[in-house]
Amino acid sequence: MILAIDQGTTSTRAIAFEVRDRDLRPVAVSQIELAQYFPRSGWVEHDAAEIWSAVLQTCREVVRKAGGVDRFAAVGITNQRETAVLWDVQTGEPLHRAVVWQDRRTADVTARLTAEGCEPSVQASTGLILDPYFSATKFAWLLDAVPGSRQRAAQGEVKLGTIDAWLIWKLTGGRVHATDGANAARTALMDLKTVEWRDDLCALFGVPRAALPDIVPCAGVVAETEPGLFGRPLPIAGSAGDQQAALVGHGALRPGDAKITYGTGAFLVANVGSDPVASRRRLLSTLAYQAQGQTAYALEGSIFSAGSAIQWLRDGVGLISESRQSEAMAQGLSDNGGVYMVPGFTGLGAPWWEPEARGTVVGLTRDSGPAHFVRAALEALAYQTRDLLDALAEDGAPPLKTLKVDGGVTANSFAMQFVADICEVEVERPAFQEMTALGAARLAALGVGLLSDLEARPAEAPARWTPRMSADERERLVSGWRRAVKAAIIAAPDRAQDVAAQETPGHQAE
Repeated sequence: MILAIDQGTTSTRAIAFEVRDRDLRPVAVSQIELAQYFPRSGWVEHDAAEIWSAVLQTCREVVRKAGGVDRFAAVGITNQRETAVLWDVQTGEPLHRAVVWQDRRTADVTARLTAEGCEPSVQASTGLILDPYFSATKFAWLLDAVPGSRQRAAQGEVKLGTIDAWLIWKLTGGRVHATDGANAARTALMDLKTVEWRDDLCALFGVPRAALPDIVPCAGVVAETEPGLFGRPLPIAGSAGDQQAALVGHGALRPGDAKITYGTGAFLVANVGSDPVASRRRLLSTLAYQAQGQTAYALEGSIFSAGSAIQWLRDGVGLISESRQSEAMAQGLSDNGGVYMVPGFTGLGAPWWEPEARGTVVGLTRDSGPAHFVRAALEALAYQTRDLLDALAEDGAPPLKTLKVDGGVTANSFAMQFVADICEVEVERPAFQEMTALGAARLAALGVGLLSDLEARPAEAPARWTPRMSADERERLVSGWRRAVKAAIIAAPDRAQDVAAQETPGHQAE
């Protein structure tokens, strides 16, 4: 068996997968919800110690449920990406709450670097744009926020890392400080072609290279866990950020294959092959995975708020008591009534990259009710996906015949049909939904020789949705969405200027 750790934005899960007939089948699962902290507007934090405690608890429960540690051959890790952790080498304890990928506190830093003309060189080296989304400015902020940390980092007394590095450190009792290339590619400090840290980027962002982990492949034994954690040492043999792991889980291993994960955010990842592709439409060029001496690259578009918009309807404003109510409420309306929601709660991601944009609802009338808010939040998933697919096409990618999807929101048939209609593409959802954990398990199984390749062999047929909307209706709805996006950008505190004449990605402004 493989013990897969899936450490996400809202929960921590452990899943035991049995390797049988070159297929991986889930045997046991344990999950713990993760608290999020919002100390200021646009700030999002996690407690790294709480994350480690949840990982240990879920893993031990899964090992027990699956029949004991002797049944396990390896550990695979997948994680929320870009989230930054600073910890003490001696105590092994975090020195500050982790700064989460959604956090926008360093927007002024990236804006200054952009104004200084730094973005072209950063993008050429890393495939990333200058945005507070990525780890580098978060690392620097943590070093500045915790007194003495910069000096201690230079002396090797504190370490920096994303969640995978933090978990590897804890699992090995502080013996190994390592990160995989897929996670390192999201820091804005790694050269995309050489898969190594760049001294000039470390200097630009103010991050001491000595505090960073070693970069290792996504598949292959990195270290062994401490014997006392689970009863005997287990090899840590697979690691990848959650979106790259989901790409592997879907078996999207060939150039032109693509998947989108609808979780807290939504992330489109398209495999582009063995060489990185520079985006002209502000998608991100990134490392997909490294395995068996081969490197695969991808283009990625990031949507910051997807499932979190549904969560806000439930927990923030109380329009629904549970997420599954949203489907029936949306279907109860004949149309959206002209209401659009742009869920810019933590800014807008690709292809807009407006960190100061705000969540916006437009088109309200006296006839608008709770169901219109719910439907608008679900429809926003499709519109944002369409924006990403348009940008991908403009970057020269071949038209998608099938879009592979996963994540909690895909249980909503209304939302998935609307994605198919707005994006003009067949939507395919696998019967087993935990693609991130499956990808991590597949990498670990490959890393210890239980699999000879990463090819996916699903045991059950996927669910499919095909487009059925007229072209005129699609164009009318998409035009309304683009007007709503402009309203969200105008709502930003420092973007109050008129953007009505601004050209939108791939489309002329109305």
